[in-house]
Amino acid sequence: MKKNETIEKLFENLKGEFDIASPQEGHKARFIQRLDEIEHKGGHANQQSTPWQKFLAIAASLILCSSIFMIIPKEPEVLDLANVSPQLSETQDFFTATIENELRKLNKEKSPFTEAIILDAMEEIKSLEQDYENLKISLSESGEDQRVIYAMISNFQSRIDILNTVLEEIETIKQLKTNTNVTKNTL
Repeated sequence: MKKNETIEKLFENLKGEFDIASPQEGHKARFIQRLDEIEHKGGHANQQSTPWQKFLAIAASLILCSSIFMIIPKEPEVLDLANVSPQLSETQDFFTATIENELRKLNKEKSPFTEAIILDAMEEIKSLEQDYENLKISLSESGEDQRVIYAMISNFQSRIDILNTVLEEIETIKQLKTNTNVTKNTL
C-alpha cells in the first residue's frame, strides 16, 4: 500500500510538468524521411566514414587479435613415445596392449582371497602411471633425451612385471587352496 501511495504522490507532484501536446502534423512522415536519408548514406546520421577509416578499423582489429594470441601462453606439447619415432610408437602400442591384457586377466581373478593382492598391485600401477605422466613432461622439456625414453620403456616393463608377479601369486594361492581342499576331502 505504501508503494502505491508514494507513486501517487510522485504523480501529483509532477502534475502539469508532463509534455502531453500532440506532435505537429506530418511528424511521422518527416521522421521516416530522415531515417531513409540516413539509410541511403550508409551509416549513422553524424558519422561519415571513409575507406581509409574502415581499413584502419580492420588493421586495428587484426593487431589486437594477433597480440592476444601472442600474449596467451601456449601449453607445451606433451610428448610420449609415439611422438618420437615410428618404432617407439609400435613399442608403446605393444606395451599398452600387453598391460591392458594383463589387467583383464587380473580382473578375472578377483576373489575374496586375492582382493588385497590385486588392490596393492593396482596402487603400484597407478603410481607408475603417474611417474609415466611426469616422464612425458620430461621428454617434452628435454627434447627427446634418450635417458627419458629408456625410463619410459622401463616404466612400461615395471608395470608388466608387477602384473605378471601378481598373476603368479594368484595362481599360487589357487593351487594352495586346491591342495588344501584335496587334503580335507581325502582325510
